[in-house]
Amino acid sequence: MKRVPGLLFLLLASLSLAAGLNAREPRVSITQKKTGEYQLLVEGKPFIVQGVCYSPIPIGKNYEHNFWGDPSKPWINVDGPMMKDLGVNTIRIYQEGESPAETRQLIRDLYEEFQVRTIMTHYLGFWSYPSANYGDEDFQKRTIKDVERMVKEYKDEPGVLMWCLGNENNFSFGPQKVNPWTTKAIEALDDPYKKRMAKAKIYYQFIEKVAKAVKKIDPDHPIMMGNGDLADVEIAKRYCPNVDVLGATVYRGKSFGNLFKEVEIKWGKPIIFSEFGCDSFDAFKQKEDQETQAAFISNQWTEIEKNLPGNPAGVGNCLGGCVFEWNDEWWKAAEADSSSWAVHDTSGQWCHGAYYYDIKAPEGMNMNEEWWGIVSLDPELDEMGNNKRIPKKAYYMLQELWLQE
Repeated sequence: MKRVPGLLFLLLASLSLAAGLNAREPRVSITQKKTGEYQLLVEGKPFIVQGVCYSPIPIGKNYEHNFWGDPSKPWINVDGPMMKDLGVNTIRIYQEGESPAETRQLIRDLYEEFQVRTIMTHYLGFWSYPSANYGDEDFQKRTIKDVERMVKEYKDEPGVLMWCLGNENNFSFGPQKVNPWTTKAIEALDDPYKKRMAKAKIYYQFIEKVAKAVKKIDPDHPIMMGNGDLADVEIAKRYCPNVDVLGATVYRGKSFGNLFKEVEIKWGKPIIFSEFGCDSFDAFKQKEDQETQAAFISNQWTEIEKNLPGNPAGVGNCLGGCVFEWNDEWWKAAEADSSSWAVHDTSGQWCHGAYYYDIKAPEGMNMNEEWWGIVSLDPELDEMGNNKRIPKKAYYMLQELWLQE
C-alpha cells in the first residue's frame, strides 16, 4: 500500500507529459493576431515567404527531365548559393520527383546548406492523362490516396514548409477551359453560370476532403490551395474550412490593384502568391528588356510588403510570395518540338493587356513563356555540367528588397 502514491505520482506525471506533447505547437503554423492580421510562424518565429518557383531544367531538355536526379546537382552547386545571396528562404516546386530518395535529398540539401524551405505541390491529377474529372468519385479517391502517400513520404523533412493542393485547377471550370471536365448532372443544367457554380462546388468540396486527409496525417504544416487568381474563391471560402491559406497565381501587370481587400472580403484568410512576376522580353521591340521586368517585380513586391503583418498601411493578410520564376525555361514555346529546346524562342505565346509595354506585338501576343526567369541560362556549362547562371536586373533589385535591414 505504501507504494501506491508513488505509482500514482508516476501515472499522473506521464499523463501530464503526454498532454504537454500533444499540446505542442505545430512546426509551421498560421495565426491571427488581435489586430486581425495573419502571421506565418516557423518553429514559433515569424516567417515571410521570400520565394521563387523552382524548376531547374537545363537547355535542351523539357518538363520531363528529372532534375531531382541530375548528377550535376544544380540546386546545391549553382542555384543554392545564388539563392542565399539573394535572400530566398523558400522554393515552390510543382510536383515531386520520380524517386522519393532524390526528392528528399534536394529538399534536405537546400534546407541544411542554404536555409531554403520547400512548398510541396501536388497537381491533383490536373495534367494527368486522361484529364482529371473532379466529379468522378473513383478519381477523387485515387487522388486523395496519392496525396496521402506524398505527405507521409516527406512530412518529417525539416525543410518542408507547407503543402500546396493544385495549381490553377479552378481554370478547368472557369472561362479558361483548361482540361475541362463535367458530369451528366451538370450537363443537364441549361444555364452556363449554374454549370460553373456546380463544378466549383464539386471541386472545392474535393479540396476540403484532401485537406482533411492531409491534416489527419500531418498537423505540423499548413495547407495551401493553388488557385488561379481569385476566380470563384468565394465558393472555396464556403466549402474549404481546412484550407489554411490561399495560394494564388496572380498576373495583373505592374500592380495587384485591390487584390488584398478583395481577398479579405471573398476569402477571409491569408494569401501567399504562389506565382507572380513579369517576363524579360519585349515582344514588340523584339529585344530583351530586363529593366521593365525589374520595375514590374519591384512594384509587385512593394505591394506585397505593404500588406504583410505589421504594416499599418495595408490589409495585413499577405504572408509573402514566390516569384515566377528562378530561371528561364527554353522548352516552353514549342513543348512537342525537341529541336527547339536548345533555342531561346522570342515569339509571344499569349496576350495580356496588363503587361502593356509590348502589347503592340503582332496580334497582341506579348507574353514570352521562355523569358520569365530572374536568372538567365547560358549554353556554356560550368565544371559541374550545369548551364551557367546569369542574374538579371530583377535578381539584383529583389536582393536589395529582401536583404534590407
